[in-house]
Amino acid sequence: MAALDGNGGNKDWHNFADPMQACEGADLVTTDVWTSMGYEAENEARKQAFADWCVDAEMMAAAKPDALFMHCLPAHRGEEVTADVIDGPQSVVWDEAENRMHVQKALMEYLLLGRLA
Repeated sequence: MAALDGNGGNKDWHNFADPMQACEGADLVTTDVWTSMGYEAENEARKQAFADWCVDAEMMAAAKPDALFMHCLPAHRGEEVTADVIDGPQSVVWDEAENRMHVQKALMEYLLLGRLA
C-alpha cells in the first residue's frame, strides 16, 4: 500500500507493508477487487496473499475522522472491504460510480459525435 504526502507542495510516495500503518492519518482509503477478470485461476492465492488487506472499521478508525472510503466497484464484501465500511457513512462509492457514469457518457458522446455538446 502506498500513500502520497502532499504537504507543502511535496509529493512523495511512501510504501507500507502494514495496512494499518498506511491508513494512519489518511484522508482517503481506497481498494479494488483482488482478482480482476481474466485472472480467476489466481483467486484463491490472491485471497490468501491479501487477507490482511481487507479494509475494515479498524483501518478506517486509523484514518482521519473525516476520511473517505472509495472503491471502483463491483466490490466483494468480506474480501477487499467489509460491509460495514462500504455501506458506512465514510463510503462514497455510489457517488464515485455516478461520477464515472457521467464521464463515460461524455466520452461516448465525444467518440460518436466528435465533439461535446
